[in-house]
Amino acid sequence: MADIRVKICGLRTEADMVAAAAAGAQYAGLVFFPRSPRHLTLEEGRAVALAAPPGVAKVALVVDADDETLDAIVEAVPLDMLQLHGHESPERVAEVRARYGLPVMKAMGVADEGDLAGLIEMSLAADQLLIDAKPPKDATLPGGNGLAFDWRLVARRRWLKPWMLAGGLTPDNVADAIRLTNVRQVDVSSGVEGARGVKDHGKIAAFVRAATGPTVPRLR
Repeated sequence: MADIRVKICGLRTEADMVAAAAAGAQYAGLVFFPRSPRHLTLEEGRAVALAAPPGVAKVALVVDADDETLDAIVEAVPLDMLQLHGHESPERVAEVRARYGLPVMKAMGVADEGDLAGLIEMSLAADQLLIDAKPPKDATLPGGNGLAFDWRLVARRRWLKPWMLAGGLTPDNVADAIRLTNVRQVDVSSGVEGARGVKDHGKIAAFVRAATGPTVPRLR
């Protein structure tokens, strides 16, 4: 349905940005985390961000970044939002919001019902929540691992702030995820790649169609 909003994360080239925008994505995620295969330098990030047309929110993903790192990113790259994808506390989220004057999306990992309590507390500090699969203990990345969690844990739930579903979504399963959870926003990274860290523009278009198309009836 048309009221579903899509975020394509891990864009690495200007062509990726153009493809995401042309497909109808409302958010474009740029990763600034050296261990990620989708990591961008400040110069690369600026070039990709500048390729975004009006109406596409440019989101910088960072992991436990200090003020010096965030200062450099915000100064170099035109952004609309910051995504904190590490172990940031609600207090740290509030500090970042105050320091940069940008909306903050906080990623939260979920594996079981015990993880849901933290979402309530974090929703008091963040502007949006991104609910992702909790990474395995031996994972080197906090997200972008292509893992799903039991979507029934968040089905038809509401928090104080808007939320976005991530983790293991693909063009083939995103419609099912939307039907089950009644979510209004979805995020994808590895699910629209042809190779690790390399976006497939056809898959981006297919994902947005599957997420927003008329074949996705919303639960009421």
